[in-house]
Amino acid sequence: MGISTIDAGMLKNAFLAGAKGLEAKKDWINELNVFPVPDGDTGTNMTLTIMAAAREVAELENPTMDQLAKAISSGSLRGARGNSGVILSQLLRGFTKEIKAVEEIDTTILANAMVRGTETAYKAVMKPKEGTILTVAKAMADKGLEMASQTDDMEEFVKEVIEYGDYVLGQTPEMLPVLKQAGVVDSGGQGLMQVVKGAVDGLLGKTVDFSLDTVQDSRKTPAAGAGAVKGAARTDIDTSDIKFGYCTEFIINLEKDYTDKDEAELKSYLESIGDSLVVVSDDEIVKVHVHTNHPGLAFEKALAYGSLSRMKIDNMREEHQERVIQDSERLAKEQAAGEQAGKDQESGDEASSERREYGFIAVSSGEGLSDIFRGIGADCLIEGGQTMNPSTEDMLKAIDRVNAENIFILPNNKNIIMAAQQARDLTEDKNIIVIPSRTVPQGITALVNFMPDLGPEENTQTMTEEMGNVRTAQITYAVRTTNIDGIDIEEGDIMALGDHGMLAVGKSVDAVALDAMKEMLDEECELVTIYYGADVSEHEADTLRDQAQEQYPDKEIELQYGGQPIYYYLISAE
Repeated sequence: MGISTIDAGMLKNAFLAGAKGLEAKKDWINELNVFPVPDGDTGTNMTLTIMAAAREVAELENPTMDQLAKAISSGSLRGARGNSGVILSQLLRGFTKEIKAVEEIDTTILANAMVRGTETAYKAVMKPKEGTILTVAKAMADKGLEMASQTDDMEEFVKEVIEYGDYVLGQTPEMLPVLKQAGVVDSGGQGLMQVVKGAVDGLLGKTVDFSLDTVQDSRKTPAAGAGAVKGAARTDIDTSDIKFGYCTEFIINLEKDYTDKDEAELKSYLESIGDSLVVVSDDEIVKVHVHTNHPGLAFEKALAYGSLSRMKIDNMREEHQERVIQDSERLAKEQAAGEQAGKDQESGDEASSERREYGFIAVSSGEGLSDIFRGIGADCLIEGGQTMNPSTEDMLKAIDRVNAENIFILPNNKNIIMAAQQARDLTEDKNIIVIPSRTVPQGITALVNFMPDLGPEENTQTMTEEMGNVRTAQITYAVRTTNIDGIDIEEGDIMALGDHGMLAVGKSVDAVALDAMKEMLDEECELVTIYYGADVSEHEADTLRDQAQEQYPDKEIELQYGGQPIYYYLISAE
């Protein structure tokens, strides 16, 4: 007789088996990375994401469905790394919302949970692309709805869903030309299939090792703070410049259904009476932060949705006067400390006794790049970037270390932006602003263009616009033979990756770097900065700089030590 329902104990085993199924194939999934760079990390990111949840699940003894749902959702959200990991966490988040209130899952509930997971994940992605993990998830959800109307046999249900998922995964190269060029299916979609197949093995009682002892998170502890704190002093602003005087925070304990429409209505109203708005919704509560001149109106509106708790109102005009004095004392101490504080990597972890207006978090990889970020004002650095993406939890810990009202996060990698945004959405007591920097040079330019005289919204616009003027090339080597953008690449070739694709390929690091500059530079470009990595000597970097200066005598060519791994050079043009 087949299985018709899944209880909490069965789902726990299925989830742990799904996590192990992904972990066993993570290196293979990494190899499916479209670009043949030595940092293909989809499998690693998805594995670390689901293992964060699996550890919480494994600690539960005889869990209820609600306890299991919370462990899966919370663990994966906080452990999410990279775009693929964040999308996986959103799939799990939506799935668990559908099943948390039931004691057993039948095929109809399972199908509905798959649909809700897919819808949640699509909403989390600004510009969803078909031919990705989202496509595979949606295909399995659609098939699940079809099968739920035909059978209550769970084994038949999952068999058909997996077969269709595999079929659609095989079609992803036809949906994304870059996959077809590389001769691979979507790595995120393949990772999702490994999770589902592993979970089904666990559900059907196949031999599965449920222990998590073999899973290691090899990340180093995130880099500590960034030396002397820059910026944030607002001594030149009169209290009359503070448009909304009361920092108002509270929690709504929901007492009725709270729909997406309700959330949009609440946000719209609060935006009409204030700014610096942050609204984070969970299953039972809504956390609100807003700057307004009328806290009572915010409370009154919130009471329509439930009771209030943890209400806090701070007079920012009074705090500003105190901060002016304290900032002056702090700046005097920093000047006396000189460069010593900047050399002490741990000093940034010392939380300021008083909350500042602005703080800055940057993702960095390489001693030289970290020194640069410290020098231009980063309060806290997170170690990561190309070779290992920091998790949402890493971001949250960094946010905790920075005692500021408005915190700018510079991900400096396209695969870290979503984790930063997820951390933003999970933060309740600070205004988190993610500047979507896709490369380190973009992040440097964005931070340089921060102006303490401007407000958060104006700075966000200025920083984003200025970093958009930066062109970047990243020089590394190919780990396999493939074809990208119509260019044949052999394993071991030197490649220059640009903002929108391949710039150059060759056998010599210097030759490829110079070819990349030829593609990047035009008459409007005035400054070229070369950041040399850990595997390049100063003499080699000087030689490249001299060659570039000779070829482009009208450009200003700067050389900086980056110390980054994997990439011989990062080159920016602006």
